[in-house]
Amino acid sequence: MSFDLHAVIAGGDLLRVASRGLPAARLAPIGQGLSLMPLTDALVDSVADGSDAGVPGFWRLPEGFGRTLADWSAAGPVAYVEAEYFGGVGEQQAAVWEGGHLVLGPLHAGEGQAFPAAGSPLSRALRRLGAVAGAGEDEFSAVGLDRHRDGGAWIV
Repeated sequence: MSFDLHAVIAGGDLLRVASRGLPAARLAPIGQGLSLMPLTDALVDSVADGSDAGVPGFWRLPEGFGRTLADWSAAGPVAYVEAEYFGGVGEQQAAVWEGGHLVLGPLHAGEGQAFPAAGSPLSRALRRLGAVAGAGEDEFSAVGLDRHRDGGAWIV
């Protein structure tokens, strides 16, 4: 079984307003007042700066879009997350911008690498966005990111 997610996550109102100028952007509400914007091929094409370069530490985040996320974060924290797993083996990365600056990450958990006591990169980013985990769960499941195994399924 696989899991694939490449997305921007922020407060629903913030993300709705910030993405208005991106016709390829599709938003999906997740839990705890947050929304997710999958980085689809169409969205990547619309935000890429024309080079093949990406933001170091990430697979799919186009060069220049990190600056956009920093700009959006003037209105509140904004995270970019990536996770790819197949058969329980994979990697994840996450970063959070707030007040126009990178304030967390990029965090990386590589294949076969145990998560630190602070949690996975995605859970730490979600916590920075205000997500709260209940007993027996992490922030990832608390906001419902476990509902879909493919990022594109959020916008179908």
